[in-house]
Amino acid sequence: MPELPPTVFVLFGATGDLAARMVLPAFDRLDRRGLLPRDWRLIGSGRGERSDDDFRQLVRDALAEHGDGEPSAGLPDRLRFAGGGHTPADPGQLLDVVARAREELGDDAQLVLYLAVPPEAFGDITRALDRHGLATGARVVYEKPYGTSPDGFRELDELVHSVFDEEQVFRIDHFLGKEGTQDLHVLRFANGLFSSVWSREHVAQVQVDVPETLDVADRAEFYDATGAVLDMLVTHLFQVAAEVAMEPPASLTPTDLQEAREAVLAAFRPLAPEDVVLGQFEGYRDLDDVADDSTTDTFVAARLWVDTDRWHGVPFLLRTGKRMAEGHQKVTLVMRRPDGPVGVLPGGGNTVSLSLSGAGALDLGLVAKRPGPDLELAVAGTSLDLASVPGGEPLPAYASLIHDVLVGDRSLFTTSAGLAQAWRAVQPVLDDPPELQPYAPGSWGPGAASALADPCGWALGQADG
Repeated sequence: MPELPPTVFVLFGATGDLAARMVLPAFDRLDRRGLLPRDWRLIGSGRGERSDDDFRQLVRDALAEHGDGEPSAGLPDRLRFAGGGHTPADPGQLLDVVARAREELGDDAQLVLYLAVPPEAFGDITRALDRHGLATGARVVYEKPYGTSPDGFRELDELVHSVFDEEQVFRIDHFLGKEGTQDLHVLRFANGLFSSVWSREHVAQVQVDVPETLDVADRAEFYDATGAVLDMLVTHLFQVAAEVAMEPPASLTPTDLQEAREAVLAAFRPLAPEDVVLGQFEGYRDLDDVADDSTTDTFVAARLWVDTDRWHGVPFLLRTGKRMAEGHQKVTLVMRRPDGPVGVLPGGGNTVSLSLSGAGALDLGLVAKRPGPDLELAVAGTSLDLASVPGGEPLPAYASLIHDVLVGDRSLFTTSAGLAQAWRAVQPVLDDPPELQPYAPGSWGPGAASALADPCGWALGQADG
């Protein structure tokens, strides 16, 4: 590992839900693993007034609920808080607190700016960073969604590029930081068993399926302004689909991986509204902070076509939703029926699945002979938990990506060009959304979603209908 320079982190939105659930536990985990610089400070930035000790207690509470319990030994002493917000007109306390941290660490300390704030705040904070001189030489991390429409993306992109060089910008998508997603690279490119069948000649369907049992009650105000298409489809699911569909890069270096991912994003055919099903779970409008006539989608299923020689004619089926029957994060390749003497095959076999949860797991659905005197076929499965790979100690996705920011590795971050292609592909659905369909909580979503997966069917369960 390279020697990391002293670093000042500034966490905008430090008192918010995302920071508590994901970002602060990631810093704690990195500190426990010895993966942060030898000397560093974490400055929380917020509108309210808090002392450093108040912020330390907030961090302890966040780690007690969402992390490993008590903070690591060295974490509390490195925490600072800068109140008063940070706008173009008023920098609040941030400039003074950053200056003191740099005095403690030295003038060569690098600055990492993390915007864990709602997307509507990105523009104002970016202008403030420029106005008050914090952008020069810094690295900046933007949470998703990076824009809430194609026009909003372009406006934000122009603003960010007027302040930062592209190499300074890290647009975080934590699905790309998952161990399971990174395993897609190695399992495919390092194993002939998979690389030889990774194409339309052998694959009938690709399914990227992320059903969630969770409600949105703790973040209903954010979610009602976003929905499943913006929160999950144009971000996570598109990026995972690109990981599956990309051509073999020249190497696994950051530049080659990004170029391969962006090339296949450019080959995504714009979604036709008839290839998309939107849903809203019954009772969603009864939640606090949700409008009584809300048309926000809490479910989306889409049939995506990738216009490359490798994948022409193979549907990529993408599905996610709230309050569904089960929770998974899974990529499944449904293989074509092999030629030969075997007649009717039982359903559920001929699949290769990779779970993206935790450290990842590889599942194979096979057709085998049922033990006994007759030649009877049955489906058998086997699973390899990738956490059991010797010597491994997986990092949570946010911890992995924050570490990549520190070392300047952009291979798992989306670029401006790649996001532009993602917005291009989803724009027809935003311009002409299909009719919103209700579905029962605890189900697999609207019945119309089942037809998208014909003739193979969803590997994880069929929608109501």
